[in-house]
Amino acid sequence: MWTLKFTALCCILVLTHNISGQQPVTISVFNESTALPFDRLINTPMHPGVQVGTEFNWKESKHFRLYPSISVGYMFHRKLFQGLYANLELGFDYKASFGLNLKSKIGLGYLHTFSTQQEFQFDNGEYRSSGDTGNSRIMPSFTTGLGYRLNPTKNNASEIFVLYQSWLEYPYSPGFIPLMAHTNLHLGLKFYPFEKNEQ
Repeated sequence: MWTLKFTALCCILVLTHNISGQQPVTISVFNESTALPFDRLINTPMHPGVQVGTEFNWKESKHFRLYPSISVGYMFHRKLFQGLYANLELGFDYKASFGLNLKSKIGLGYLHTFSTQQEFQFDNGEYRSSGDTGNSRIMPSFTTGLGYRLNPTKNNASEIFVLYQSWLEYPYSPGFIPLMAHTNLHLGLKFYPFEKNEQ
């Protein structure tokens, strides 16, 4: 457990250290669930996660923005798994003049999961506790949501957002269940902590 937390902290520090003042930091907390996408908005019980990332400017006009983003995160699904992931997404925003953003993203990520339960292996006629080195997965995703720019007239305005992310875990259980559908409901903030003050 401490190894996971240390790895996540290192990823966050490296990510925030290498971005410039023109790039934002995005941070969100989310609820993860194993569920069919768009079946319901909020799933229970709650399985918490946290994500931090940044976005890169690519193409932008008065009402449209196309941008790549990267993020790292951690999620804890009680009685099933805990996981660390890194994700690359291509985002598209429609920007209304009063500050509302209609948001969508497609992405592909790498997920490494660890069991939250003690595991055993059958060896020489008895069950022995075994260490968990984790499992590697890929996680394609599709995200939609809403954002609101706190200062609609400013290019680098902070934004609050709510995102509904559906993603697949592959391979899930080879030979039995090839993939598993998940959803994440994010509540987050985009801000510019390294932006230089204009003179």
